[in-house]
Amino acid sequence: MTDARFQDGAEVPIRLRAETPDDLPVISTLIQDAVAPTSEMSWLAKHRRFALLINRFRWEDHDAAKAQNRPFERVQSVLGVDGVLKVRSNGVDPSDKDLIVSLLALEFEAGEDGAGTLTLMLAGDGAIALDVECIDVTLTDVSRPYKAPSGKAPTHDLS
Repeated sequence: MTDARFQDGAEVPIRLRAETPDDLPVISTLIQDAVAPTSEMSWLAKHRRFALLINRFRWEDHDAAKAQNRPFERVQSVLGVDGVLKVRSNGVDPSDKDLIVSLLALEFEAGEDGAGTLTLMLAGDGAIALDVECIDVTLTDVSRPYKAPSGKAPTHDLS
């Protein structure tokens, strides 16, 4: 009998939760280069919930797709944030329902007693800032993976 190997594990949809600043980099990495129309953004002030349906690039599959010479994939996911007290945006017109935003990262600036500001950094110098009671972020895949329409992996000019 041999031990199980990582490669033997079944691939399943991602369902992650962040509750501390140390948890956020994992979700931030997975949503890098996700795209979403502003029409798929929702803030339910009464329920203190902000949600965004994103089409995220499957970074967790990038190396395997490249090695197997198969198409890169995206998957629809819901990025949800609970305990949201206020939402602000810079460089984004939420009334423009045809606008497509591209996520670059999640950042958190701590305030008092676990509260703070969670910022969704967007390509093109845009940002969506969420004032939160505490960090309560979920990332849940809600569709099966599909071939990335561009057929390419996102690239970033670092110069």
